[in-house]
Amino acid sequence: MTVEAMLDRVFVFLNRINNSFIDLAIVAGAIVLGLLLNWALRALIRRIFADRSHVVRELVRRAAMPMRMVAVLVALLIILPAVSLPTVWVNGIQRGMGIVLLLVIGWTLILLVNHFTTRAVDRYKTDDEENLTARKTITQLRVLRQTSFVVIVMLTGSSILLTFPAVRDFGSALFASAGVAGLVIGIAARPVLSNIFAGVQIALTQPIRIDDVVIVEGEWGWIEEITATYVVIRIWDWRRLVVPLTYFIENPFQNWTRDSTNVIGAVMWRVDYTAPIDAIRARLIDIVKDSPYWDGQVVNLQVTEVGDYVVELRGLMSARTSPRLWELRCEVREKLLTWLQNEHPHALPRARNSFEFRGETPAQEGRSLSAGARGDGRAENGPFDMTPPHQKDGQGDR
Repeated sequence: MTVEAMLDRVFVFLNRINNSFIDLAIVAGAIVLGLLLNWALRALIRRIFADRSHVVRELVRRAAMPMRMVAVLVALLIILPAVSLPTVWVNGIQRGMGIVLLLVIGWTLILLVNHFTTRAVDRYKTDDEENLTARKTITQLRVLRQTSFVVIVMLTGSSILLTFPAVRDFGSALFASAGVAGLVIGIAARPVLSNIFAGVQIALTQPIRIDDVVIVEGEWGWIEEITATYVVIRIWDWRRLVVPLTYFIENPFQNWTRDSTNVIGAVMWRVDYTAPIDAIRARLIDIVKDSPYWDGQVVNLQVTEVGDYVVELRGLMSARTSPRLWELRCEVREKLLTWLQNEHPHALPRARNSFEFRGETPAQEGRSLSAGARGDGRAENGPFDMTPPHQKDGQGDR
């Protein structure tokens, strides 16, 4: 090869690089121009609908990133046919455009689901603790929203992976050996899939709802949040108990507000046998009726147990919600105890001891003691035998 031929090839190579850089600069300029136009369009929409439509403003705000991605895609679609980039570069850009398009679709679906479910949830107010319909609807919307998010993310991620030839070949190999591969994939995805199905089942059957009062693992609290994989329970002392969704499908638990928020509670007392039961019952009814926590339904006093030394009483009372019931029980317990202390102190539990007299009665004891001492200097025993054990068998005379 002559020197002139080598110089020609170098010149051609440099010319191609120069043209490629120019084409890349044109592509970059088109992308920047598309982003500027997108910014101007969003600013115009915000200006037009600033005071007219809150929905449009909220959608534009949330869709800012997907709109930027769409602007980049449109710019590339317009400018790529007008430039002459190397085939390898064009293939890479087109693959990137496909990935961006899938991201835009997934992101848009998530935004739409989140927007419409949020608007639907905002229509229901849970200020009233007895609004079971609102809590039921809010629970269904939130659980289905979280489940939809998981499904959209999984489908989007799978679609992006399938754009790579190596992943497609791997997928074909898996389908070819679907027996073993399906078993492995099923075992690996079991926790995720079981929680998704459990979320759908909870949304449809409603074993729990937002703000339900439950007892789980011995802890009493409220359902604070239901996600796609777990449930957050706010315990009465402000701790949080995080439980998988499948727990509420596979394990028993207590739901105090399944059909109604009204609950019945009990207060127990142990009193003496001489306690006036009718007076205690009347006082309990007066205390409960005067309490702001009572719902006006149930109040009663029952004798539930008769022991050797005390009588067990149980007072029943009802309230609209479990927190109000707790306050009512504490109030009744305190006021009735104070009343017993002041009005019937003999009704409080007391311990009794009994003594058994042996031999002479107390009157005979007095006559025996007045008769004087024995000849050995020891007085006769009274009704209580006080003789030391070692003297009862005659050892004291030795």
